[in-house]
Amino acid sequence: MKLPHQVSGALRTFSYFLASGTHYMLEGVPYLDLYGKEPSAIEQTYAIFANVLEVDEKGEVTNLKHAEKRATDYLRSYCDPAFRVEPPFQDWEVELH
Repeated sequence: MKLPHQVSGALRTFSYFLASGTHYMLEGVPYLDLYGKEPSAIEQTYAIFANVLEVDEKGEVTNLKHAEKRATDYLRSYCDPAFRVEPPFQDWEVELH
């Protein structure tokens, strides 16, 4: 079974805005240098996005903005130790599968 189009579209769009440095939730965060230098930070960002993303029985994404917020909050906190993620991450959100 393939990923539903909404899921692959959400992943593609999230990837584009992260890689281009234009994700509005990361304005002012200097994270682009992490690409190629600290891949584990990018890996964890995508893991959180994928773990939090939810789909309904039709394969339609139901919480895209929430998944983006949780993932970008992680990346922001990685770049700025003074930034606190609220609420703190639960174990299932940060698992690497």
